[in-house]
Amino acid sequence: MWWISAPKCKCSCLMLKSTASAYNLVEEALQRIITTLANKNDEIQNFIDTLNHRLRGVQANSSKVLSDLDDEFDSLYSFLDEMKESMTNTIKQEQAQKMQELQNQLSQCTKALESSEELLEFASQSVSIKEPEEFTKAARQIKDRVTMAPAFRLSLKPKVSDNMTHLMVDFSQERKIIQSLKFLPVPKAPEIDPADCIVADNCVSVAWRMPEEDSKIDHYVLEYRKTNYEGLPRVKDERCWELIDHIKDTEYTLSGLRFDSKYMNFRVRACNKAVAGEYSDPVTLETKALTFSFDNTSSHLNLKVEESFVEWDPTGGKSQENKVKGKENKGRSGTPSPKRTSVTSRPATVRGSRDRFTGESYTVLGDAAVEGGQHYWEVIAQKDCKSYSVGITHKTIGKFDQLGKTNTSWCLYVNNWLQTTFAAKHNNKAKALEMTVPDRIGIYCDFDGGQLAFYNADTKQLIYSFKTKFTQPIIPGFMVWCGGITLYTGLQVPSAVKTLQKSENGMSGSSSSLTSAVQ
Repeated sequence: MWWISAPKCKCSCLMLKSTASAYNLVEEALQRIITTLANKNDEIQNFIDTLNHRLRGVQANSSKVLSDLDDEFDSLYSFLDEMKESMTNTIKQEQAQKMQELQNQLSQCTKALESSEELLEFASQSVSIKEPEEFTKAARQIKDRVTMAPAFRLSLKPKVSDNMTHLMVDFSQERKIIQSLKFLPVPKAPEIDPADCIVADNCVSVAWRMPEEDSKIDHYVLEYRKTNYEGLPRVKDERCWELIDHIKDTEYTLSGLRFDSKYMNFRVRACNKAVAGEYSDPVTLETKALTFSFDNTSSHLNLKVEESFVEWDPTGGKSQENKVKGKENKGRSGTPSPKRTSVTSRPATVRGSRDRFTGESYTVLGDAAVEGGQHYWEVIAQKDCKSYSVGITHKTIGKFDQLGKTNTSWCLYVNNWLQTTFAAKHNNKAKALEMTVPDRIGIYCDFDGGQLAFYNADTKQLIYSFKTKFTQPIIPGFMVWCGGITLYTGLQVPSAVKTLQKSENGMSGSSSSLTSAVQ
């Protein structure tokens, strides 16, 4: 009966396949639901963090404004006390001045009265003199004394008035002002329009406007921070806000930035003489650029490598060789065997993968591969550096290979030893460059467009360009001998370079004689 059960088996297989397909569809749908739910949970958690942050902010800010209010009233009380003391001193000074004037007049009048009374008594006594001669003499004396008497030269009008009403105060207007005292109006939150913001040449220009005109605004405060999250700023972000204060205009440009994050958050608030308003709604601007460092694990032993600086160290290999010899001969007596004196006898495990380059290939690679897009970085060599190269290579470059001497590496080569050589190198061919070596070299790589160009980073003058086709990921490569170079990454492609690239691509015959397609 096998011929009867066979169709049933086939139907069962179809049913199993159909069930599996339906299961896969349900699983995919469920996975989408789970992803959506996880994203929503993440948003809600971020919002909860924001609300908790606001609650703490309300409590802290309320305490602050209460303290500020106490300080303002204490300052007002202190100011009123100072004014009262000053006005009291004015009244006392005028009182003292008037009293002194009146006391002086009173003293003068008292003396004049005493003199006048004495003269009057003498005159009365002289009237009773019978002798004509003595009477005449007394009369003459009285006349002379009367002529010189203070009473006849004294002003009988008070020099000052006793009126003090000109020092009276009326606080009715001030009282009305104080009674009408209210909280200072808080400036409204500014508005940032991302369309008005510009991100170019490692600069960010942020512009904002007020929802309505406010003549009392004194300045603005701009805050920014780097982030790798695209949406609204998160309370629990990895970086803190940085602040720029006392901005007088409604725009500001941050320059000289290193774009080592995908995005930047911005917010701004307006301030008058006494209070700052609420922050604007934050905006997030994309600030993506290639960021990489020297890969210490890929460097030659004679290179001393830091994150963004590499320097040739002639003792690097020897010191490691001596360490290996010491380990090999530990516990042994006598001198090491002559067979163990060569560098090539060093075990491959010394310093991890630092056997990546050896011999005269004083090379170090970057720690990031380029697989697409347009990128830009810069290099500065030490003034006394004898020889160095900057360029790109496939990761398959051999341990003895040098940049520009293989068909999968391209570079600029600078040699200051004995005589100066400045050349573009690829596939063991060199193109001499008849120009001065710039202090700062910019490297532009358009992976998709198959172009590598070198620029004077200061003047943006094109030095040399390769046109090829990249079929594999490429890695920034560097060679250093007797000197050092410093690496600058996190840089956008400069606008001037973009413009030059457009004009270069539009010109016929722009391909280099060293260019070759890499298959």
